[in-house]
Amino acid sequence: MLQSAGFSSTQAEKLTDSWLIHGDFLLTSFSEPFSHIIGNPPYVRQELIPAPLLQEYRRRFKTLYDRADIYIPFLEKALSLLASGGGVGFICSDRWMKNRYGGPLRRMVAGGFHLKYYIDMVGTEAFHSEVTAYPAITVITRSKPGPTRIVHRPPVHAATLAEIQRHLVATSFLPTPIHSSVKEVEGVAAGSEPWILESFDELALVRRLENAFPLLEEAGCKVGIGVATGADNVFIRPMATLDVEPDRCLPLVTTRDINKGIVQWQGLGIINPFTPEGKLVDLDEYPQLKRYLETHKDKIARRHVARRNPSGWYRTIDRIYPELATTPKLLIPDIKGNAQIVYEPGGFYPHHNLYYITSHEWDLRALQAVLQLGMARLFVAIYTTKMRGGYLRFQAQYIRRIRLPHW
Repeated sequence: MLQSAGFSSTQAEKLTDSWLIHGDFLLTSFSEPFSHIIGNPPYVRQELIPAPLLQEYRRRFKTLYDRADIYIPFLEKALSLLASGGGVGFICSDRWMKNRYGGPLRRMVAGGFHLKYYIDMVGTEAFHSEVTAYPAITVITRSKPGPTRIVHRPPVHAATLAEIQRHLVATSFLPTPIHSSVKEVEGVAAGSEPWILESFDELALVRRLENAFPLLEEAGCKVGIGVATGADNVFIRPMATLDVEPDRCLPLVTTRDINKGIVQWQGLGIINPFTPEGKLVDLDEYPQLKRYLETHKDKIARRHVARRNPSGWYRTIDRIYPELATTPKLLIPDIKGNAQIVYEPGGFYPHHNLYYITSHEWDLRALQAVLQLGMARLFVAIYTTKMRGGYLRFQAQYIRRIRLPHW
């Protein structure tokens, strides 16, 4: 390209050698700030990063928190390199805008930057090949905070994009025509709180409910998640075939048991290696359990929880509380389009892909009706990120945001 513009091959090579840097952006030092930074950072889970390198990244970047993907420190470094008035424009996953690991980065943006533009690209043909990430174009400037201009899922056509661009960059916000999807919203970035970037009518209702009522757990309810074992094919089997002492297994309810909105138990049971006090049982006192677990010891002992505590090699990842099995509860599957709230009168222990609600104050049947009629989906849809196909994550952190009056 340079040669076609009149540069000699020597000049072109010298310029490109000067301009292009091949290296690890997160470890490269820069001598001066930048007015413009544009990027499509890599998506790499922490498990795939060599431990010494991950340790160095953690030392350098305060936003590499919890299960954060590697694109998070890319954003932090890009923001830290901005000159006053400069801007970062990234196309990358939108997961960090609402979930737990994005909290420190959201706090950083709220503390000294302006979330200027947000273009939601979920479900649009933004790339030549299908991607597993949930992309958004985000423009953040090092400037005084102000309103955010937002576009959701624009059609990828030149004329439409030109019209959207005109509205996005206008000095003053223009009244948008009916066919334009550009909106302007104040106060999106507020500390580490999740960013609410759509459903503004629902958001107004949520804010009114938040001002009027206590949180779900303040209203006498408790939210939890079912048990994770680390080796389901050992700890979870058809109950009729589990060759252990009867008091060492509990009936287990999974998402497959509640597909039709009621519990239709398919017969699975889970081994309980704990005493009621929370200690591991003495295997010598349970010869059947001991024989069964030692038959599968190679598989059980390879788990991280077992390697961390070799003497307790037969524990499940989560402690099992037998009284939970007999407690009436509401069951909520993790991933659904709409909230599926199932009443379970007591008799089953929940699996780890089920969340549950118990209450010493609310009548659970009444609570089920309130949540099923839209309250659960209202709050979860505001605070969670949508998955492909419009599905929502009904996770504990979002369920706990539901507001209710006291019973």
